Amino acid sequence: MKKILFVIAIGLIVLTGCTGVKTLSTGLENEAFIEFIGKPSNYSGGVDVNIDDKTTFKAEVNKDHADRPKGKVYAISTGTHMVTVTYNNNVIFKKQIFVSAQETKKIMLP
Repeated sequence: MKKILFVIAIGLIVLTGCTGVKTLSTGLENEAFIEFIGKPSNYSGGVDVNIDDKTTFKAEVNKDHADRPKGKVYAISTGTHMVTVTYNNNVIFKKQIFVSAQETKKIMLP
């Protein structure tokens, strides 16, 4: 009987010793996203995007999906930004936007 109790006690010690409470604390990443919405056939090859006269890149234009972004989204820092979108050297969108952490801002193109 003592051997059985000893084996059970050792087994419980091993089981409780192998596991433990592991905690992980994380916050939201300090980034936001922008998505360009329009008729993709009107913007073959994509559009040119300029953010705060510092960052310039080529972006795809997506169809509008009301429930969630489907297609290419672009990461930017949070806060206020001046976004300028051009196509064939014509400015088609220029506006100051504000984005918060983990927000996806839809930019509607004509």
